[in-house]
Amino acid sequence: MKGIILAAGAGTRLYPASQPISKILLPVYDKPMLYYPLSTLMLAGIKDVLIITNEADNDNFEKLLGDGSQIGMNIQYKIQYIQRGIADALLLGEEFIDGDDVALILGDNIFHGFGFSTLMKQALENNDGATVFGYRVKDPERFGVVEFDKDKKVLSLEEKPLSPRSNYAVTGLYFYDKNVCEYAKMLKPSARGELEITDLNKIYLQKNKLKVEILGRGFAWLDTGTQDAMLEASYFVSAIEKNKGEQIACIEEIALNKGFIDADKLRQNLSRFKGKSAYYDYVFSIIESALLAITSGRN
Repeated sequence: MKGIILAAGAGTRLYPASQPISKILLPVYDKPMLYYPLSTLMLAGIKDVLIITNEADNDNFEKLLGDGSQIGMNIQYKIQYIQRGIADALLLGEEFIDGDDVALILGDNIFHGFGFSTLMKQALENNDGATVFGYRVKDPERFGVVEFDKDKKVLSLEEKPLSPRSNYAVTGLYFYDKNVCEYAKMLKPSARGELEITDLNKIYLQKNKLKVEILGRGFAWLDTGTQDAMLEASYFVSAIEKNKGEQIACIEEIALNKGFIDADKLRQNLSRFKGKSAYYDYVFSIIESALLAITSGRN
């Protein structure tokens, strides 16, 4: 499966902070916002990722992550010159997807919760259709909304409805089968001139091939599109990291744990960052622990 991160938004709601740089490169506590959606794809076991950027910030994204080889990944980039909606990311990424299944995630979405990797694994295995994730919110009119019957069967999907039929928003993480580009080409621009991801999901619903997984009380979904949301997300990450002594969205740690790269190679690739920050102090402690475990196992 391939992965796509849509990170091309102008971030006007965060002006002036996002005027000189993409909001997806702004920090959420101790790391760039981009690390959070990237780590979600990595936790799903995805190594091939396309990041869709805007023209002004493309070089900054490449400066941050390069080609991904330093953490054992293949990261590519594509510019979205005209913002035409979330579903447009799949058309822009058609060559990259190359007939494979694909996971699409929005660059300003943060997911955290025990068992999330298991849910994503199930979505990966659902390679004959689409899987999206529902999350209960207090302001569903801001999102795509999913309506269920009493047995949790999906009845309808609506984009930013004035009178929502439920309080369940569809989050910014979508898993699609190999037919997604074909279906995306069938979409027509909405009244606001965009190719709506909700319309794409409706195609799968009409074919009875849409699965909606509910993220319950043990999960956090943060859509960091406003200043308050950014601040709340930073407090959330800070509290968990300080309480547990572990990093959220540490891409180097995930790459190591997923077997994308071995500890010795990772240490070599990151040598220039040693001692540079608390984040990299944590990364090198993980690397040294992994190397020690290997040495102990040989003795």
